[in-house]
Amino acid sequence: MTTARALHTATLLADGRVLIAGGSDENGEDLASAELYDPATGKFSATGSMTTARTFHTATLLDDGRVLVASGQDATGKTVSSAELYDPKTGTFSPTGSMTIARYLETATRLPDGRVLIVGGIGETSDSSAVVATAEIYDPGTGKFSATGSMTVARADHAAALLTDGRVLIAGGGTSASSAYASAELYDPQTGKFTPTGSMATARWHATATVLADGRVLIAGGDTADNTPMASAELYDPKTGTFSATGSMATARADHTATPLADGRVLIVGGDSGTDQGMLASAELFDLASGTFSPAGSMADPREWHTATLLPDGRVLIAGGDPGRDTEATTGYLATAEAYQP
Repeated sequence: MTTARALHTATLLADGRVLIAGGSDENGEDLASAELYDPATGKFSATGSMTTARTFHTATLLDDGRVLVASGQDATGKTVSSAELYDPKTGTFSPTGSMTIARYLETATRLPDGRVLIVGGIGETSDSSAVVATAEIYDPGTGKFSATGSMTVARADHAAALLTDGRVLIAGGGTSASSAYASAELYDPQTGKFTPTGSMATARWHATATVLADGRVLIAGGDTADNTPMASAELYDPKTGTFSATGSMATARADHTATPLADGRVLIVGGDSGTDQGMLASAELFDLASGTFSPAGSMADPREWHTATLLPDGRVLIAGGDPGRDTEATTGYLATAEAYQP
C-alpha cells in the first residue's frame, strides 16, 4: 500500500478494484487518506481523501456503486456520527447525512433493498459513552439515517451476517471482556425489529460470521469472556434457529478475517493468538462438506486488524494490519499486502 495502516476498511468496487480507506498509520495517527488496489496491475494508487480521519469505522458498498463510510473515531480520538460517500467515478468523498448517534465498533450490513443497517457499538453523546443496543438505517435514496428497532441487549464487537432470507444475524459481542455474550438475535427488515434466536455454545466476541453456500453461518474463533482467543467454531442454521458445534481451527485466534471463496470454502487468516506467539501468519480453510479446518499456508507477515477481500479472479487480497512488532518510535503497522491463491 502507499501508506502503512491497520484498522482500515477494504471494499470491493463494482469495477473490481479495492478501496482501502482510513485506519491508523505507523505513528498511531488516524488517517483520512484512501487508496485503490487494481488487480490487473497489482498496484496501489492514491485516491481522494475522506473529509474526516477515521478508525474503527465501517465501509459498505451501495447498489449504485458508491461506498458508504460511517462512524468511527477521528484524529482527536473523538467518536463521530458523520458519514460520507465515495464515488468511484470521480475518485472523491462527499458528506452525507449523519447517524442518529456517534458510535464505533458497530456492524454495518447492506440489506436486500439497498439500505444499510447499523447495529450496536460504543455510542457517545455529549455527556456519556456506553455500549448501546440501538440500531439505525441509512437510506441511499434520501441520504439520511433513521432509527429502527433496538437489540434485546447492548453489544459491541459482535458479528453480523446477512441471511439468505433477508434477515440479519447478530451474534456474540458484549459490553466488556467480563460480559461477552453467547446470545444471538435476528433483525427483520420487514418489521424493523430484533428478536432472540438460539444461543451459541460459547460466549465470544472479536469473532467472524460467514454465510456458507447452504445458507448456514460459520462463527469462528474470537475471544472468550476472559479475553482468551479460542479455536472453536459453530454453525448457525436459520431453518432451526440453533447453533451446533463444528470442527475447531488448528490455532486459537481472534481479530482474524474470514473470507468465503468461490468454491464454498472459507479462508481464515491471521489474528491474535493470545499467547507468546502473538500475531499469527498462519491461515486455515474451512470445508463445509467435512466440517473441518485444514492448513492453508502462511503469510509473509503475521498480522491482525488487517483486511481480506475476495477479488473477481478468485484470489484474496490481504492488506495492512498489525504484525505485533511495536517499537518506541512506531506502531509497526504494515504497508505490505499479499494475495492468497486458492
